[in-house]
Amino acid sequence: MRLSEKIRAETRRLGFHAVGISRVDPPPHQDPPPNNPDSHLHRTRAAHLWEWLHRGYQGTMAWMERDPERRSDPRRVLPGCRSVISVGMNYYTDNQADERPGHGRIARYAWGEDYHDLLLDRLKQLEGFIKRMAPEAETRRYVDTGPVMEKFWAQQAGLGWIGKHSNLVSPQFGSWLLLGEVLTTLELAPDEAGTDLCGSCALCIRACPTGAITQPYVVDATKCISYLTIEWRGDEDNIPSDLARNMGNRIFGCDDCLDACPYNAQAHPTAEAAFHPSALTLAPNLTTLADLGEGEFKRTFRRSPIRRSKYAGFLRNLRIATRNLTRSVVSSSSA
Repeated sequence: MRLSEKIRAETRRLGFHAVGISRVDPPPHQDPPPNNPDSHLHRTRAAHLWEWLHRGYQGTMAWMERDPERRSDPRRVLPGCRSVISVGMNYYTDNQADERPGHGRIARYAWGEDYHDLLLDRLKQLEGFIKRMAPEAETRRYVDTGPVMEKFWAQQAGLGWIGKHSNLVSPQFGSWLLLGEVLTTLELAPDEAGTDLCGSCALCIRACPTGAITQPYVVDATKCISYLTIEWRGDEDNIPSDLARNMGNRIFGCDDCLDACPYNAQAHPTAEAAFHPSALTLAPNLTTLADLGEGEFKRTFRRSPIRRSKYAGFLRNLRIATRNLTRSVVSSSSA
């Protein structure tokens, strides 16, 4: 069995549901082999990132602006990087959020425990396996917190394709894959890149409540509910009123563009217990949550992605959702 095959087998043994390998562009002083599209791919992904930043679509996420060339080139993250091992974990459960009056809505990926800890621990084990198989190899692991364009590399590794909502779509798991990767100096046998199967479908674009998908494959984060409820640190008075209204009852993230994807018909529930929801995340009562003190908030969500919004941001989200629900009730009663 070749090393690439052994790595794929070990990755699945560790509990990852999808794995693929992509080749990194050759070093600048080397010419790519004839008909090798890698150099073009590097220029393309760098150009797309620069254009996105130029439009200001990153909002206040200043880390996206730091050294974009490094973010688009794994060789600048891990010198000598030759391959990217991309992994995915299915986080879909067949539960339905309880959105009765008085409840907010939390994005599906945050229903269970924080995926960063789970994926990073298993990627660390994968790195250990690689070191045992090839002691000379250098590796570096990431789970969406490092300077790596993980969706691009996941598509190159055949895990799926980047859909018009800018998220990865898997033909097997739909929109419900959490991604991670290991960069390595090993030259591994690559998988075939994923093919874009979106076609003429635009359901995700039409589903976005705030019009954040400005054109196919391009998202303006400053209009995105996930950004507004998680990354943005301002108060509700600084959110344009039309955006605030369209946030509805969403208090952490948004799944609307993901839910709309037809490929979710292929999705099946995960066996990973860490992603199963709690009663609180399925039916988050706005009044109960608004009564939490800061210490209780930290204790309640200590193992949850929800802590990323910070206490002040979470309270802001609750106030916006409560205001929207009140406005909805008033509109219904006067109709």
